[in-house]
Amino acid sequence: MFGLKEAEVATLVRAVAGDDLDRDAIEQRFARATWTGIAEPGDRVSGLIIEQLGPARALAAVVERWTAGELLAALDSSVGVSGDQLAQGIERWQPRLTSANALIALRQAARCGARLRVPGEHDWPEGVGSLGEQAPIALWTRGTDAAYGALGRSISLVGARAATGYGEHVTMEASAGLIDRGYAITSGGAYGIDGMAHRAALASHGMTIAFMAGGVDRFYPSGHEALLTRIVETGAVISELPCGLAPTKWRFLQRNRLIAAASLATVVIEAGWRSGTLNTAGHAATIGRPLGAVPGPVTSAASAGCHKLIREMNATCVTNADEMAELAPLGTLEERSAPLRGSSPDVTRVLDALSTRSPRQAADIAARSGLSVAAVMTVIGALDLEGVVRGTDRGWLRSLPG
Repeated sequence: MFGLKEAEVATLVRAVAGDDLDRDAIEQRFARATWTGIAEPGDRVSGLIIEQLGPARALAAVVERWTAGELLAALDSSVGVSGDQLAQGIERWQPRLTSANALIALRQAARCGARLRVPGEHDWPEGVGSLGEQAPIALWTRGTDAAYGALGRSISLVGARAATGYGEHVTMEASAGLIDRGYAITSGGAYGIDGMAHRAALASHGMTIAFMAGGVDRFYPSGHEALLTRIVETGAVISELPCGLAPTKWRFLQRNRLIAAASLATVVIEAGWRSGTLNTAGHAATIGRPLGAVPGPVTSAASAGCHKLIREMNATCVTNADEMAELAPLGTLEERSAPLRGSSPDVTRVLDALSTRSPRQAADIAARSGLSVAAVMTVIGALDLEGVVRGTDRGWLRSLPG
């Protein structure tokens, strides 16, 4: 298989992609795994030839050193790529084309418990398809299976590494508030705003997913090793780069497009005038995802980028979790509770006091909502009949949409 021992390739691919794969599936997955180490994230030319020829045939063409002309002849005439672009692509890929690298990446992935996910699988994040020719070839992941389904109800909270106390406070409140409203939180695992978004989600017993700019076998930044390990236990850490590859500036910028595409909406909480976070906002705007920005003091350089997004990119000004949720409503829950919300202010207060993750007793809900226990139980009874809340042995939960 591509000049390698088929038994060795099959063993490694099954270790990271599943035991129930036939020979063709193994070949296709090995090809995608190899491509993630050959082409840089967002490489449009590799995306085109893989889409046209399939990952295995595209890899075989590079291994067999097809010329740009031969590659061009094999592609559909309507594909928007020139011979010069193919020639440049071949020049980029050939120096990385070693069988040892592909096998080492698979061994390291198996060793750290990473999983290779490819387009077409049931848990492939549908949102990344919005990237078209620049969509990821495959994703290397560590975490729980539930996390990938949660991407479909996630909002990304991003911002500067050099966050202020104001930015961290807003992030903490926003992340916890969105978790309570049924959302998952995505971010980039970095210091500052990203780290606070993840920590607040974990503290609220919610789902959070971190996108990496390097391999998932060694977490970056190293100071967030413990945080990212906690995320793996209940959520997921995802990268389009194979194990062993380190982050670079370009890879951070390309990682940002995944954060924007995988989420329902992106909110920039704090960013300077030239912050790299604006790159994530740009990707969100380009693919038509809702974009929000949190305003700060007009004298704060740390919020200048947010003000720029509101002024120049038509970002929605958002100040709390409710306004962020309005960017991408989880319709089912809202539709079910809408008649009840309109009938009584008490309903709104009880719903706001409930969590989707942490069961709460009636006395706790009463304290949070400012209502009597009797009033809370009256509202809870009506909400239970509507399916908006559910009871557990430890208390009441707000139902997730679905």
